[in-house]
Amino acid sequence: MPVNPSEPLACPTCARTQAAGERFCPHCHMPLVPDPSAGGEPLPTGERHSRARKVMPQYSEGALVKVARAQNQPEAELIQGLLLEHGIPSLARRAPGFDVPDFLASGARDVLVPQSGLEAARQALHPSGDQPA
Repeated sequence: MPVNPSEPLACPTCARTQAAGERFCPHCHMPLVPDPSAGGEPLPTGERHSRARKVMPQYSEGALVKVARAQNQPEAELIQGLLLEHGIPSLARRAPGFDVPDFLASGARDVLVPQSGLEAARQALHPSGDQPA
């Protein structure tokens, strides 16, 4: 949904109106949306929207770095779900050298996170501090 730069924006969590140039609420750090009280379009809903709302902006900056390796796609999706619950965005891609086109869900996957979320991702995946060898 393209945002008109002249539309007022509001925080979906605290409902405070913000300047049009802002992207995140300075109080609760949520992404801003068009102010529904200004007569704009209804707020988007759905799985993609709810997943995007969980991402914390401080964990979404920098180059992508590998934080984990999964044995297959379902395991990679499980790791991504764990990271998302901590507000860390992630990307799963097929690991180099594991191209198995006949079995699309099989094969190793690398789970990548932005550089700013690397330490938080390590803590989320290994809360005891024990890093795998």
